[in-house]
This record gives sequence, C-alpha cells and structure tokens, in this order.
Amino acid sequence: MRVSGTVLLGAAMGCACALAQAPAAPQNDDNPPSAAAAPMSADPGPVPLEWVPPALTQLSAQAAMKSNFTLDRDMLTAAASLLPDADAQTRQTVAKLTGVSVHLLRFGDAGTPEPAEVEAIREAYHLRGWKHLLTTTNAGGPVHNGTTDVWLVLDGANVRGAVVLAETPKSLTLVTVAGNVSPVDILRLRGHFGIPRFEGDGLSDVK
Repeated sequence: MRVSGTVLLGAAMGCACALAQAPAAPQNDDNPPSAAAAPMSADPGPVPLEWVPPALTQLSAQAAMKSNFTLDRDMLTAAASLLPDADAQTRQTVAKLTGVSVHLLRFGDAGTPEPAEVEAIREAYHLRGWKHLLTTTNAGGPVHNGTTDVWLVLDGANVRGAVVLAETPKSLTLVTVAGNVSPVDILRLRGHFGIPRFEGDGLSDVK
C-alpha cells in the first residue's frame, strides 16, 4: 500500500511513545550544589527530544485524549523522500532535521487546558534559556482562537532546533524539532507534525 509523504508526516499521531523526564543529578560530597545547579541551557549536546516541561505531564493526566510520538532521522529521511515535487521546500527543511517529537493533548467538550499549567510550560522554556521568537494569536482562524509560541534552541550563534507550542481552547500541541533549522524553516513546517498554519510575519522578520 502506498502511503503519501503528507500522511507519513502528519498522521503519525497514532504512534505512541512514553513521555520521558530527565532525572535530576544527585547531590553529594562529590557533586557540589554549584555543579548540580548548572543551567540546562549550558548543555551543548543535541536538542533533548525526550524532555518535556513537568506542567505538560500534569496536563496529560487531565486530557481526554493524548498522542505522543517521536520520529528519528531515518524516518524523517524516508518521509522527506515521499513528499511531492511541488513541496520541494518542505522536503529540504525536513531533510535538515535529525528528530521530531510531538505531544498532542485534546481535552474534549467539557475541558480546557489549565491556563496556569500552560503558562508554566512557557516559563520552563524561558528558564532553559531558549530564545522566544514570537507569540501569535489567530482569532477565528484555522486553529479557532489559538495561540502559538515559537522558541529557537541556540548553542552560541548556532541554531540546534526549535519548539512550537500551539494552544486552543480544547487542545494543546507541543512539537520539538532537532536540526540545523532557521525561522523560515519553521514556517515551511506549518501544517506538518501538528504545527498549525499560524501567521508568520514575526518569524519572517527574524534574522
């Protein structure tokens, strides 16, 4: 059966993987508090696709439906090769990625994301030292009064990845991408991996 690249990119929502939380470093005489308290943004390694803010785990317990999945480089390469020629720019962007993780929460008719928990997610990325590019609100748009935040993961002057948080009154989507991406690449990924088609003027102006 032939599966289109768009389906492979966007419909992997059915794949589930466990949420992982990086354990805190123990403190003892060989590990003084000053070393254990080093800021997470100082880590020059790959973007931690398995890490999510603790507030997202709390919201997951409240969600009526949740779906989590991670695509590694081999899966992304296969997906990019299946995209049509008309989507060549997106194919080039996907080829730059080394991994993608998606966390989708739906709260049903009776529930909404807890505002304090959503704000705690935003604050968690601020504390990590990742660069917040914009908050955009689509009132009455395709995501129905949704708010989208975008962060870049920086290692000095190098971009190592990005995070997109999309909130609507009934859902929350958190997408982390690892790779050498630019703000323009984030625009090209709209409509894939649960990233909404938010307005991109703020991203277009970022150099």
